[in-house]
Amino acid sequence: MRVTIKDIAARAGVSKTTVSFALNDPKRISEGTRKRVLEAVAELGYEPDSVARALATKRLGAIGLLLPQALPEALENPYLCELMRGIGEVCEDHGVALSMLPPIRGMVEEAARRAAVDAILAIGLGPDTEVSKILFRRHLPFVTIDGAATGIVPNVGIDDEGAAEILMSHILGLGHRRIGVLRLRAEAWTPQGDSDYSPVSHRRMAGFAGALARHGIELGGPDAPYIVAVESYEGGAEAAKRLLAEAEKPLTAIVAMADIVALGACDALRAKGYSLPLDMSVAGFDDIPLAGRASPSLTTIRQPGLEKGASAARIAFELLEGGKPEGRSLDIALVERESTAVPRRIP
Repeated sequence: MRVTIKDIAARAGVSKTTVSFALNDPKRISEGTRKRVLEAVAELGYEPDSVARALATKRLGAIGLLLPQALPEALENPYLCELMRGIGEVCEDHGVALSMLPPIRGMVEEAARRAAVDAILAIGLGPDTEVSKILFRRHLPFVTIDGAATGIVPNVGIDDEGAAEILMSHILGLGHRRIGVLRLRAEAWTPQGDSDYSPVSHRRMAGFAGALARHGIELGGPDAPYIVAVESYEGGAEAAKRLLAEAEKPLTAIVAMADIVALGACDALRAKGYSLPLDMSVAGFDDIPLAGRASPSLTTIRQPGLEKGASAARIAFELLEGGKPEGRSLDIALVERESTAVPRRIP
């Protein structure tokens, strides 16, 4: 016969409400009472009925993180891991699970349809995608991270365009005039036929272009070529090799839109005999822990990945409580380290 909350209450000598508090919201009762209830739970071998609990509370006890790529690939990006850690810490504080929602058979729309969660956090999601339409139709609260700040859905991010302009201005200020760019790939929910578009990449490219234009350099021209890079160490190394092979003129600097890509590029450059930063300066974006420990240490834009994830999760919980929270734009900073310097020769 299945053990019930009523049985636990009788054994512990408390009310059913107190048992519920002990299992779901222990801050509302004393530690001694909670201990007595948990002892009764152990003695009777009580196992909660998750389906019944969901029906009673109308909550599944999980927040979903909708990923733009397969989980093994996402875990190769330390910046995404920082986001996950921030989200996970807030979920733990609220006593709910964090569910990873990668594309199903390559379709992120299917992951959005099947997600059995109370709310969703989505990375780089815009308001006019099929994914966002699915979430609206499901009446599922959701928050975007590094998405489009439209006012319709709360978004947590940074001023990507301004940050990119600061980074490129630093490189130009050192005297570099032939600068390659490693840009981000499109997210999984990008409209078909636009395989190179990414909201984050688009904003950062605009920042790069603005800084370059003030020095008479066209982004995408012979003095500032760019290619798309896979967001991993290996992806950065491969992209750097292709950039060097395809560039019409010798480069003196490479700017990557992710630190892990920049670090891979550094490895490829050293393998080809480049001395960093004498022969080639390299800069990244994110300021992951590896950036400061690399040799040479990486010049980058610091953005608070941990805080970004935590802020998005807190907003999701506010939505679940019926609130109407606004999005947040977090601060960034240029971190100058050893990987950038005045070019040895200015072409």
